[in-house]
Amino acid sequence: MIPKEILKKVKRIEITTRGMVNDVFSGEYHSVFKGRGMDFSEVREYQIGDDIRTIDWNVTARTGRPHVKVFDEERELTVMLLVDASFSSEFGTARRMKGEIAAELCALLAFSAIKNNDKVGLIIFTDQIEKFVPPRKGRSHVLRVLRELLYFKPRDRKTDIGLALEYLSRVIRRRSTVFLVSDFLAGDFSRALRIANRRHDIVGLHIVDPRELEMPDVGFLELEDAETGETMLVNTFDRRVRSLFGEKSGEAMAAQEKLFRSLNVDRVVIRTDESYFEPLIRFFRVRARRFR
Repeated sequence: MIPKEILKKVKRIEITTRGMVNDVFSGEYHSVFKGRGMDFSEVREYQIGDDIRTIDWNVTARTGRPHVKVFDEERELTVMLLVDASFSSEFGTARRMKGEIAAELCALLAFSAIKNNDKVGLIIFTDQIEKFVPPRKGRSHVLRVLRELLYFKPRDRKTDIGLALEYLSRVIRRRSTVFLVSDFLAGDFSRALRIANRRHDIVGLHIVDPRELEMPDVGFLELEDAETGETMLVNTFDRRVRSLFGEKSGEAMAAQEKLFRSLNVDRVVIRTDESYFEPLIRFFRVRARRFR
């Protein structure tokens, strides 16, 4: 039995995100993620001007006359939400926790997908695969995906993005649009990302909290690593400590950006202290111009 407070959250997020979809977002989504593949339609006799690469040699041999395969543009997409549920997702010092923003992002994308008549699936991961919901269409299915995200309690604390990408490639054979939602506080996953991106269209949604980028001057502060449980006492009065923290955070962000760019994978940075709507819209408009 799902608690009433979870159902209330589901309803609130549905109302909020569906309003965005109806007002603005669905058009942006459709312009970028409309089907670009090709589905087999029929076989017919060869006509002058047909591409010889489409000849169906089996039918040609059987009938004694050249035949070609005819394809229609594939309109339906499969959208996979690949969501990091490790303990670091429960961190947040601004408006909301990173995990809450991840759920709203997924709802916005999922409602946009079903309005475009696409299928939506879900993989929740930590350093293991925690939950897999096969892709389907429809509002009731999207609400189930949202309930899973909000009600889910992970079994483990850590993150293994490479494992999640490898699992995605095994269970989703057809080319899909994949939104990888994480804070990317993880080990090296470059090889898995490179391989998965050959088959799928992957978009990284990088959720960050301002306190992960800059340390405040608040005196002695006990910090705990959410995924390992290790703690350390830090003197934030020390300007050198704050400066070093900022440098390391900046280097980590730059390394992520360099990785995604080198593999030609799109990445959107979402901050917990700002609206996620504007950076998403900005990303989709930039991307739409690339595909015109």
